[in-house]
Amino acid sequence: MTSSQQGPSRRLVLGGALAVGAAVPLATLAGSAPAAAADGPPERLTLPGPTGPHPVGTTALHLIDRARPDTLAGPGRYRELMASVWYPARDAARHPVAPWMPPGALRAFLTDVGFGSLVDVAPLTSGHLDAPVLRTGRRLPVLLFAHGAHSHQGDHTIVVQELASHGYAVVTIAHQYDTYTEYPDGRVAVPTEDHRAPTLPGDFAADLRFVLDCVEQLAAGCNPDVDRRRLPAGLLGGLDPHRVGAFGFSKGGTATACAALADRRIRAGLSLDGPMQMNPPLAGVLHRPFMLMTAEFGRDTDPAAAAFWSLLRGVRLDVRARGALHDSYGDNEALYAQVARLLGWSPEQLQEVIGTLDPEQAVRIQQAYPLAFFDRHLRDRERPGHLLDGPSADFPAVTFPA
Repeated sequence: MTSSQQGPSRRLVLGGALAVGAAVPLATLAGSAPAAAADGPPERLTLPGPTGPHPVGTTALHLIDRARPDTLAGPGRYRELMASVWYPARDAARHPVAPWMPPGALRAFLTDVGFGSLVDVAPLTSGHLDAPVLRTGRRLPVLLFAHGAHSHQGDHTIVVQELASHGYAVVTIAHQYDTYTEYPDGRVAVPTEDHRAPTLPGDFAADLRFVLDCVEQLAAGCNPDVDRRRLPAGLLGGLDPHRVGAFGFSKGGTATACAALADRRIRAGLSLDGPMQMNPPLAGVLHRPFMLMTAEFGRDTDPAAAAFWSLLRGVRLDVRARGALHDSYGDNEALYAQVARLLGWSPEQLQEVIGTLDPEQAVRIQQAYPLAFFDRHLRDRERPGHLLDGPSADFPAVTFPA
């Protein structure tokens, strides 16, 4: 029996990935097909639904940054990105829900890690494809999201759709050469090991800044999609380019810090367990709010995180959940537990991957704390319980390291 059939090996699964700040795909933890129920096919994996008052819509953007030639792609080619906008929607029930990943990218993703059998049980999201944008009489504040290394733009859908359900437009980015994504013409992109590929945190940060340029185009009523695809009603002119934040997971968190240091348009930043390792190191000072949600890359164990903390001159927060591991701030926290049930892992085997933090509480933490942070700093609004001011009885695992 292989180690993956016996259960996940933390050393094998996480050891090399965390060294570069990688997001660990759920499928790397499984080596056998999900067991079918006695009376039918295996149950589909699910993501917790958002808690906000609004239904969620989502739409794709195909973007090309003509200021950044892509020599790896060939002469006359430029940096090419897929992005998705998630937003509060109306008439959502008339539109189908979006998959967790585009079908071709999902199949490539799961096949590459040896678990193609999960394709048919992959989760759906709460986002309704191309539903009209909710009319509120005010433009929507905007958040940009950067995924982790060797991952995909949907790896934090729980957080993204939570923020959208509370009134944010969230733009998720598929960082070329370090992601699984699918282009409108059917091409499927996978991460590359080519050392010439632009996949450093600084490259991610440049993507964030370019996508922010595209947000400004949308706000001005212009469509940045290179295919001139028709966008959902209300999206053009519906975003607020003066209320912009950014967040990212792992390497994406490092990129968020880099982008915030370089671009004053980003009014608040959040890193979900980013290692803050860059060459050259992050430098300068940041007078705008920034929050760390740490697990394995805390200031007490990661000198790069401690060094970045010293650059923060504005509001700064460090939030940590006892028992959390690197993947505790993302969709994997909810998905691993379901995969464990499908494959019959023991509680101890599951804890090797997601730690001892209760999965349900971990999901609630990643829904509540980013929302509280961005509400305070982009909307001048306090969430119930004042979660950012100190320990909360509702979230007993959350600490604020000194």
